[in-house]
Amino acid sequence: MVWDGKAVTLTNWAGNTTFQARDVHHPTSLDELQRLVSGSSRVRALGSGHSFNHVADTTGDLVVLDRMPDLAEIDGAAAKVRVGARMTYARLAPLLHEAGFALANMASLPHISVAGSVATGTHGSGPSIPGLAAAVSGIDLVTADGSTLSLTREDADFAGAVVAVGALGVVTSLTLDLVPAFDLRQYVRVGLPADALGEFEAIMSSGYSVSLFTDFRDTRVWLKREDELTDADWYGTTPAAAPQHPLPDMPADSCTAQLGVPGAWYERLPHFRADFPPSGAGDELQSELLLPREHAVKALRELWAIGDRIRPVLQISEIRTIAADDLWLSPFRGRDSVAVHFTWVKDVPAVLPVLDLVERTLAPFDPRPHWGKLFTRWPECPESFRDLVRRLDPAGKFGSEFTRVLLGE
Repeated sequence: MVWDGKAVTLTNWAGNTTFQARDVHHPTSLDELQRLVSGSSRVRALGSGHSFNHVADTTGDLVVLDRMPDLAEIDGAAAKVRVGARMTYARLAPLLHEAGFALANMASLPHISVAGSVATGTHGSGPSIPGLAAAVSGIDLVTADGSTLSLTREDADFAGAVVAVGALGVVTSLTLDLVPAFDLRQYVRVGLPADALGEFEAIMSSGYSVSLFTDFRDTRVWLKREDELTDADWYGTTPAAAPQHPLPDMPADSCTAQLGVPGAWYERLPHFRADFPPSGAGDELQSELLLPREHAVKALRELWAIGDRIRPVLQISEIRTIAADDLWLSPFRGRDSVAVHFTWVKDVPAVLPVLDLVERTLAPFDPRPHWGKLFTRWPECPESFRDLVRRLDPAGKFGSEFTRVLLGE
């Protein structure tokens, strides 16, 4: 937030989006939140602000749940945890580990809120592991009239309410599936040959979670495994001699431990440590496009072919895999996916023409965007989701310019 002498100006994490809300509210209880929502003509909720577009924006009232009570109720018998919407993965993960549990996957940084991550389709990597929203088995939200609504997987509307970009109400808590706690080792391999793309499936299946970091010329592999890696010439790569940062020439102090040192799941699955500022500390823009995994090799070769045009505004690209889910607005709905993520320089006028080129290049492969990143081409919104919005928010209280375009209104 920035004080301009008259009012507080609220921006996103990267500082490239200034929120247009007339008021920013910080309710401290569910009752207060319900009164606020019922009394507002237009309202939306803001998570940790780690978005790069106007997904959370509104011209009405903006609600931030950072003063709501903490909630992390672990049900060991059911292997589930109910968490408040304000909870971040960084605060949740150690509590789960201490109780002997884990999340099946995490995103590349743990600083983000659970509710915001789920609502926008955030994910980690792993060919058999779906996005973070797939772990949700229950969701509680405040709807347009201020009443509460609870849904579980058994409910017909559940699949539309999880990844919902804030269009249905203010999420107050989520119930997540848990797995037994486990350890991982993280390796960084450098010098992956370009012709190794032909082995894409084998490479991406070589660990619990695998990421490629590339500028479409030089490629490194982040490999997270439960067992040791003993192959000295793994797919033509060599082991990194020292810990590395995903961004070239950045110190690795903020990164989770590498070099094969074993550690708890939550200290290896993210690339970045919770006790350091995330990633490039905001000096960046991000885009991400999700493609059917059967098109991965063809699509990546197309990007390599235009690498010279991408590199001038690119800091780094990350390539990951995600298993399919059945959530209506999920980027992974109905298809195993490959994610191509772009960390751009922080220069919108320079980035947008290159983003347009990337989107046109990938268009034949039916890309879907990550809802919290920069994109210009909107996918078709499922009619089932449009119907759900009409039923739960007939007056458009949670609507915005973002949802207007999404819903095709």
